[in-house]
Amino acid sequence: MSSPIIVRTVAEMRAHVRAWKTAGQRVALVPTMGALHEGHLSLIRIARQNADRVVATIFVNPKQFAPHEDFDAYPRGEAADVEKLASVGCDLLFAPNGAEMYAPGFASAVSVSGVSEPLEGAARPQFFGGVATVVAKLFNQSQADVAVFGEKDYQQLQVVKRMARDLDIPIAIIGAPTARAEDGLALSSRNAYLSAPERAAAVALPTAMKAAAAEIAAGGRIDAAEQKATAALQAAGFGQVDYVEVREASDLSRLGPGPIGDAQGRILIAAWLGKTRLIDNMAVG
Repeated sequence: MSSPIIVRTVAEMRAHVRAWKTAGQRVALVPTMGALHEGHLSLIRIARQNADRVVATIFVNPKQFAPHEDFDAYPRGEAADVEKLASVGCDLLFAPNGAEMYAPGFASAVSVSGVSEPLEGAARPQFFGGVATVVAKLFNQSQADVAVFGEKDYQQLQVVKRMARDLDIPIAIIGAPTARAEDGLALSSRNAYLSAPERAAAVALPTAMKAAAAEIAAGGRIDAAEQKATAALQAAGFGQVDYVEVREASDLSRLGPGPIGDAQGRILIAAWLGKTRLIDNMAVG
């Protein structure tokens, strides 16, 4: 397949999208921060199934990193990313610089309360404000008909859905299943930070998550399953466990402490292995 068109400005992207839409074509958007892996490529494939043209974006968004987090160290490699996008038929890559996304004097922000506040919102208070702001801009800049986000970042998916609904942004949002390695670990750009021993130990996270989900689905208490999963992570060598919680799937309100009953839940986990923070989730109930 041919390489995607690469553009650096909003004006260039809009010109291409406008031409496609004038021709009656449906456009899909896949926002990323680069360092692409099979998980990202699965999103492109799903976008292709739902549109005639696919736009991927690569922008490491400084507004979703706290000063002590890994913005400068976040993996980057546009040339390799372009090759991967070409392999799955991406039509256009929008890869702006910081000034294109946030012009001098930029002073606006998008905030989504409620669904953004627990879990990642509590652990990383700046995160979802940065996500909502940049995604709102990308939706507006691209004028895409559909956008695809991975369920691996499940809370982010719910925040983006709420933001688009509340702001009446005319875009359909698709949540794509989490892509996993053969041993079950969710694919993530940050997995590259893991040493070989840490990578071997990391499988304890999806293993503990699946065991907790199975226990809850069988009628067990939510609080007991959460505690067992936390203990399993610590026994496997994980350090700080930011959260192991079962939440209502749509609004992320707290479930438990007893059996899940008829609720549709989601178990969400974030824990540190060495200097790397891993997150994962799966449906429960």
